[in-house]
Order: sequence, then structure tokens, then C-alpha cells
Amino acid sequence: MTYRPVVDHVAVPTPLDPFTAVLFVAAFFAAAMLTARRPAYGLSALLLATPIAFAHDLAATTITLPKCVLLGVLLGLTTYAGVAGTLRRRPAPLLLGALAFYILATALTILDAAHPAAVIRETLKWVEYAAVFVAAYCCYALDADDAALVAAAAAAGIIVALSALVQEIAGAPSGLYVGAAIVPRIAGLLEGPNQLSAYCTIAVATLGAWSLVRRTALLDVALGLVVFADILTFSRAGIVSLPIVAAIVVLWAGRRAWPALRPAMVGAVAGVAGALWWAIYAHTPGILRVSLASSAYAGGVGNRDELWGAALRMWRDYSLFGVGAGNFELNLPEYGVYGVRTHANSWYLQSLAEGGIVLFCATLAMVGASIGAFLERPFVARLRAQSPWVIAALAASVALALHQIVDDFVFYPKVGGSWFLLLGIAAAAFARE
Repeated sequence: MTYRPVVDHVAVPTPLDPFTAVLFVAAFFAAAMLTARRPAYGLSALLLATPIAFAHDLAATTITLPKCVLLGVLLGLTTYAGVAGTLRRRPAPLLLGALAFYILATALTILDAAHPAAVIRETLKWVEYAAVFVAAYCCYALDADDAALVAAAAAAGIIVALSALVQEIAGAPSGLYVGAAIVPRIAGLLEGPNQLSAYCTIAVATLGAWSLVRRTALLDVALGLVVFADILTFSRAGIVSLPIVAAIVVLWAGRRAWPALRPAMVGAVAGVAGALWWAIYAHTPGILRVSLASSAYAGGVGNRDELWGAALRMWRDYSLFGVGAGNFELNLPEYGVYGVRTHANSWYLQSLAEGGIVLFCATLAMVGASIGAFLERPFVARLRAQSPWVIAALAASVALALHQIVDDFVFYPKVGGSWFLLLGIAAAAFARE
């Protein structure tokens, strides 16, 4: 067999078959029964299922494993009287208000949309994120079993990291093309290397914060593997996110952070060694992507300069409500970008293009709420007393807010769902304090 560093994946719709339908129904009832027995078990199932899509098409929608588990968890929560009342505790109303504003702003973009079905799809995606937040918040408010949740988060991180690292041998979905050399960019269960890097940011924030409080062998392995995989994505902004997360965790824990974060440092050393090996293989340090210049080969998803230019031109033409949520990729040929179908590679520019000033304001509100919900005065004094979930959510939200200047991760349910799971748990933990 000839080693192929990049194996092109063609997206082929997979229709829902009877056997898979039975599996989805079983997952739904299993999640409902687990949640009815103990909410922490249902939330653990949701943490494990979120990065695993197992998507199948039914009519005009897609059925996935995370959706079935989420619906099951929500059904299980209905067995607890008064659970909805917990959502009145601060900071849940702030985050729910930001989500409601975003959903409304997304729905309003249908006014100028050439493709209304795409707007409906994107609106329902944010409804799903709101449901994920509510499920996570209510489960933790009812049953704050940190040990089970941390173990589930670590197991999910290990599964995702190993699924990505194996692509170094089996072939990755995209790569860096340097002359005759092709260097793989791993993605694993995620849609692409940048998406994997964003997932790793959330995982590192969670695992790193808990390593300082309840360090276990499982956490050490997960933290090391996740950092290792993150570096081999060759995502520049994603790698910059790691020190941002580490800085917030160290600010919280002080000197005791360094011994606990040793597995992350080992993973970073392994990742850097792997990157250097690929640089030697390609006979150039260019694969380390120090330059901000556009790539000569963008893998069929365009370059940021042309995508950002198209986004700004769309906003200029439809400044109030944009071209419609989910319409950016469909309208690219009208704005001079051909053979490309992707998002704007910036959450902020994507919101401007697809939703105009209204959706852009909703985006800023969502970012502000995800960070501001966990800040209290005096900030530093209160920081040390917070739950590791709160620190993880704060670190992940700051890192993602900066990273999404040059990428759009809420576009992908595996990343967006993971973020709102963490926000929901952290908001409930903050309320318990």
C-alpha cells in the first residue's frame, strides 16, 4: 500500500435506514431513562455523544446521535418537578437572553434571504444550542456529580484525540501542500482541522481546570493527547488559544497550576516534535505557518482575503438584515468567489454578511454574555473561589471569542454544542456558589 497523507472525503448523504433508526430510538430512550435515574448520567451521555455525529438524512433534515441523546435528556428532565425554576438563578437569565436575541436575529434574516430554507436550518441550529444549554444547566443544578462529568469529558477528549492522531498514518481530510510534499492536517471526528482545534480548546480548558482540583490518570492521558492533537492540526489561531487558556487557569490557581499542567506540557512537546518532523520531511519550515500570507492551495474552501472581501460586500448590499443566515456559502458566486462553498472564516464577518447589523449585535451580545456571566467584582478575589467549571467556561469563551475573529466555529454543532454544554454546566455551578 502507498501512504497517502491526505485522503479526500466526499460528502455523500446517508439516508436513514431501519437499523439506524432503531439505534437512534434506543439512544433516545436510554438517555431519557439515564436522566430520569440520575441527571448526571444523562449529562455524561450528552458529553460523550456531542462530538460523534453519526448523521443520517431524513426528508429535509439530518438525524444525529447528539440530537437523539439531547431529546432524551430533555424528556428525562421532565420527571423532576420544578426543574425549570432553577433557570431563574443568575447567570442563566443573562445567557438565555443572549441566546433568545441571537435566535430572533437569525430568524429575522429571512426577510432578504434568497434561500429561506437555509435560514430556517440555521435558526433551528441555535434553538438546539439553547436546548443544549438548558439541558446541561438543569442536569447539573439537580445532580452536581463532578466525578462522573469529568470522567465523561476526559473520555470524550481521548476518543476525539485518538481519532485524529490515527490520521497521521491513515490519511487526513486536508493537508499543507509544499512543493512535492504533502503534510496532513488531522481532524478526527470533527469536520476539519480548525474545528478540531476549537474542540481541543474547550477540552483543554475543562481538563486543565479540573486537573488542578481532582487530578487522575485519566485526566492526565486526556490532557496530553488533546494538546498533542491540537498542535498537529497546524491551526495557527488554535495553537495561540492554548496559552490564553493556560494563562487564565494559572491566574486562577497560581503556582500549583504548573505541576498539574505537566501532562499538557508533555503533549505540547510531542506535538512540536511531530511538527518539526514534518518540517524536515517537507524540507521547509514553511509548514509551521508563521507567515500570514494566503495559501496557494486552500483545499477547495477559499482563502480568507477573498472570503472576507465577499462578506463585506454582502454587508454593504444588505446592511440591516444581511443576505440571510446560511446564505453566505450559497451567494459566493454572485460576489466573485467561484468553486467555493464555505463560511466566511470569521464569526463576526459571517454575522455581518448573513444578518447585517442586527445579527452582528446579537453576536457581540452572545460573546459578552459568555464571558461577562462569570465575572464578579472584585474579579481576582472572587476568581480563586470559583468552580473549575466556571474557570473552564471563562477560559474557553475568551479563547473562542478571539479565535473566531479568523474562524467560525458555532457554524459546526460539534463545537458549538460542546461550548454550550460547558456554558450550561458552568452557569449552574456559578449559581450553586
